[in-house]
Amino acid sequence: MNKIVRPETMERITTPALANAFIDEQLAEIRSQVGDKKVLLALSGGVDSSVVAALLIKAIGKQLVCVHVNHGLMRKGESEQVIEVFGKELDANLIYVDATDRFLDLLAGVAEPEKKRKIIGGEFIKVFDEEASKLEGISFLAQGTIYPDILESDGVKAHHNVGGLPEDMQFSLVEPVKLLYKDEVRVVGEALGLPHNMVYRQPFPGPGLGVRCLGAITRDRLHALREADAILREEFDNSGLAGKVWQYFIAVPDFKSVGVKDGKRYEGWAAIIRAVNTSDAMTATIEEIPYALLHKITDRITHEVPGINRVMMDITPKPVGTIEFE
Repeated sequence: MNKIVRPETMERITTPALANAFIDEQLAEIRSQVGDKKVLLALSGGVDSSVVAALLIKAIGKQLVCVHVNHGLMRKGESEQVIEVFGKELDANLIYVDATDRFLDLLAGVAEPEKKRKIIGGEFIKVFDEEASKLEGISFLAQGTIYPDILESDGVKAHHNVGGLPEDMQFSLVEPVKLLYKDEVRVVGEALGLPHNMVYRQPFPGPGLGVRCLGAITRDRLHALREADAILREEFDNSGLAGKVWQYFIAVPDFKSVGVKDGKRYEGWAAIIRAVNTSDAMTATIEEIPYALLHKITDRITHEVPGINRVMMDITPKPVGTIEFE
């Protein structure tokens, strides 16, 4: 099979006008390809799947069936945003699956990063397959494949980067943004009316917070990580850093240190801040965060998040460090 190649004459989508022209073109192509058949989409809430969902809703409405699986490792408010935007505002045919207990029970006591990834990816496939088997008349599978996926992985879109979708799903693919780069997908998303914070969402690993809750995941430490990460993102938004930094997040390691609270010694976890800039994710530099902002973030996390008594800053570039810890 010949590899899909982006035409050299294809203009980069950089303006709303170009995005609207692309949208009109894709609406016609989707309607021609799909006809009156049904389409299934795994909607993570990430940029690519969200833009594909919005395009398909505009093109074929209720013929699209979106399945959002909450594996319990999402950032704070992300599943709620998917339900609000797609289930309520866009009136999508949305199936929401809260599989939190299912995933966290399987991950209990598992510390090895690659094993965690395989568990999360394998269970996602099972959950999605179970939901798909309940549906009738599905002829197409939509995917948020973008052009870098084709360049880097022979056209295979591994959903959430944790193993892809069930191999026995014999559906024809609908991939309306497969010739676009990420920045172009964002322009199209805004032209479709998706929320800015969804379209410009931070890069997020497939296993979610599972690879930022370092070592064996526990529910209390996962909760602390989610709350600390939400504070970091809020303060970056308020300070204007959100638009300047490529990726920023909190990681919480599986060890405790002694702290002081209400005049008494107690043990708590550390929250590690990582903020990097990169153009290709192959190398990365560290964003220098003003100390006043670091002090504010530290004060909020240590006072508002139960279980965390220290805040640290990772200033290791890539190489030698990777962007994620696991």
